[in-house]
Amino acid sequence: MKLPAPNINTLWASLLIEELIRSGTDHFCLASGSRCTPLTIAVAQNPEAKTVIHYDERGLAFHALGYARATGRPAVVLATSGTAVANAWPAVVEAAMERIPLLLLTADRPPELRDSAANQTIDQVKIFGDYARWFVDLPCPGLEVPPGVVLTTVDQAVYRSCGARGGPVHINCMFREPLAPEPQGADFSDYLNPVKSWFASQRPYTEYIAPERASGRDILDNLPKLLEQTERGLVIVGRLRATAERTAVSGLIQRLGWPVCADVTSGLRLGDTSGIVIHHCDVLVSHGAFASAHRPQLVLHLGGRIVSKHIAAFVRRSNPADYVMITDHHERQDPGHEVTLRVEADLALFCPGLEEKLNTRKDAPWSVSWRNAMRSVHEVLRQFAHNGDDLNEPILAYLISRNIRPDHGLFLANSMPVRDMDVFGDGRGAAVHVGANRGASGVDGTIATAAGFAAGLQRPVTLLIGDLAFLHDLNSLNYLRNSDYPVIGVVINNNGGGIFSFLPIARFDQFFEKYFGTPHDLTFEHAASMYGLAYYHPESRQEFLSCYQKALESSRSAILEVTTDRKENHALHMRLVKDMQGALDCRLSIED
Repeated sequence: MKLPAPNINTLWASLLIEELIRSGTDHFCLASGSRCTPLTIAVAQNPEAKTVIHYDERGLAFHALGYARATGRPAVVLATSGTAVANAWPAVVEAAMERIPLLLLTADRPPELRDSAANQTIDQVKIFGDYARWFVDLPCPGLEVPPGVVLTTVDQAVYRSCGARGGPVHINCMFREPLAPEPQGADFSDYLNPVKSWFASQRPYTEYIAPERASGRDILDNLPKLLEQTERGLVIVGRLRATAERTAVSGLIQRLGWPVCADVTSGLRLGDTSGIVIHHCDVLVSHGAFASAHRPQLVLHLGGRIVSKHIAAFVRRSNPADYVMITDHHERQDPGHEVTLRVEADLALFCPGLEEKLNTRKDAPWSVSWRNAMRSVHEVLRQFAHNGDDLNEPILAYLISRNIRPDHGLFLANSMPVRDMDVFGDGRGAAVHVGANRGASGVDGTIATAAGFAAGLQRPVTLLIGDLAFLHDLNSLNYLRNSDYPVIGVVINNNGGGIFSFLPIARFDQFFEKYFGTPHDLTFEHAASMYGLAYYHPESRQEFLSCYQKALESSRSAILEVTTDRKENHALHMRLVKDMQGALDCRLSIED
């Protein structure tokens, strides 16, 4: 192969981009800028590079985050110097919190222009602080620095970004002028001679082999004994990172036979056919009598964090003798400070080994009681869904979970959308890949993340999002217009921050509406039109299903805006949960 090399800047940039691609990182998110010209040209000239171009670096970083959520591989955010770099901060925080691979490739001024009031120059050295898993400040390209330095830097960056302990990595690249690919008549043959074998191959310069992270024999001997002697065990499954993890966890929980509270982001809730996943756990464990009668002796927590605060509070009140957590990273994941045994291992490797050590359990009264309670609660939700035609927020979660296509992904915005799907989503629909930015649970970048999620999955995505999150990321509607994989955005417009109606501050009328409800009195038809997106405004359940079906069949991105009322929504949630718990009262009285 031969790289373009009109000058040393272009050569270095071409080495960087080629090595990223050889390392399996070929998705580049670019915004225009001058100082990053060598890197931009290198991406443009490499036929293997896949590009996404956008004018907002914040959106680019979230798009890359969504792509990595779907693939487990980093995308590259390529940014020019100055505040363009700082705009990546929110996505870097999210990636760090959830250990999602993300690679920041930023251009910078040379040393002589730093701290000199030079235009568009800020301190980019370790700008992301401890949120970056690794940072390197590459020197300005020069013949005194061997080309292997460039290649091994890329290889280390990709390796540090990937895996259970991965996250965002930042390569900062200083460039002197000329920035454009202007020929300077240099011959780089001798300079490149030390890496001639690299040129002759298609492999990365340094190949990294990650260690297998199965747990040792002692834990696989002792943990099964602890689980086998437990009569009242409960499994909590948080976010699972990959299909292999979901398959391994599914096998383990089937063998164990305990009731399972599976988070909506686990991949085990929607499309569930296991018969042991307990749906609507929020409603069950927040019912005083049920919670008192169903305190577990041991909690087995598999995977990441969970959305539900009610499940967390239930476990805390239950005070189980043992809280066993098996997860794939070293960071403390214990906000209630309850974990008594923590195993760091690759779930895809560990769970099958543990499963082999366990005897298959018969249905115990403990598990049967959980399932019977779930059926009673679900029947109330089912009747609620089939009676009436009014369109509201709980029913939206139910209808989407029942009607989303199996070839779609589902992305859930923070605040109420992810909570509603966790509580009211129906497990009998399609088993789809679910994503949500739950690391820092921010409102930012949701549309961009959903578009990146679609690009990574290489399939359409349904996005359930509130109005404030939608407004926060309007720039990213440009992704939906240009995406190869449609995003169907279902926007709940309740004219403000719906989740605050569920918090104690809602009782303080003199402050609530202006400072927390924050009404905006906006609708989104013109925003959809500005970006050439199909727009629907359904006002009933049947109309929503008809519009949703049209959007699915069109193979184009679309916006479905659903208008709701915040106060009515809060009252409806309270009434529906009360009815569901009323059915639970009846079930408990029968069992008594």
